[in-house]
Amino acid sequence: MIRIAGLFTAFVILAGAGLSPAAAEDKTITVFAAASMKNALDEVDAAYTARTGVKFSVSYAASSVLARQIEQGAPADVFVSADTDWMDYAISKKTINEPTRVNLLGNSIVLIAPKDSRLDNVTIAQGFDLAKLAGDGRIATGDVKSVPVGKYAKAALEKLGAWQAAEPKFAMAESVRAALTLVARGEANLGIVYSTDAKVEPGVKIVGTFPADSHPAIIYPVAATATAKGETSDYLAFLRSTAAKTILEKYGFKFLISPST
Repeated sequence: MIRIAGLFTAFVILAGAGLSPAAAEDKTITVFAAASMKNALDEVDAAYTARTGVKFSVSYAASSVLARQIEQGAPADVFVSADTDWMDYAISKKTINEPTRVNLLGNSIVLIAPKDSRLDNVTIAQGFDLAKLAGDGRIATGDVKSVPVGKYAKAALEKLGAWQAAEPKFAMAESVRAALTLVARGEANLGIVYSTDAKVEPGVKIVGTFPADSHPAIIYPVAATATAKGETSDYLAFLRSTAAKTILEKYGFKFLISPST
């Protein structure tokens, strides 16, 4: 009887504070983020947890996969896409709280090779011969039909006149990190990934950078989902802060907005 009374008292206290017992215990934000965000976002989230005590459950994958999972009802509070197309898609499916959307980050795409490759200092310009550079090996990137990095890569190669000859040599990976791994393991002679991915993988080296005007601008939008928890707004504010900017820029991302304090 005494135990029941104690539990009732605890419930009354929680209710008086405007919280249900479940809400009081639920201090986890679920984030669905583009695979290329992993290292940087893990550090940002750790900084936020240190400040607030709020923990994270993060799923990293291709933006296409994540947008479709959210559409199918997967529980998520935040979506970070590696391109605007998949954020637009999610908004069209009414799974995103559109007013919370911010085009937060920019990136670039680079040509990589295994660390021990003899290839170095490739000039990427109109008419460069990617197929010849690959030799008998494969070229890894994300699926050009759906994965953002693959879409950017194909657009750049088409504009530079290198796509048609190189297309048969491409190995289409499920995400940019999967493509990165293929090159790091020597299973592909070359790869096209984001510069931020290349910088965190010691098994590869950057041998060339694609001109910014050879492909659509690389933009990472972030937004709360339509079913996001209330505390998500504070986290989104942190992503726009100077503290987050410092971390994200350390990993090579470009901060596209004026940071809040």
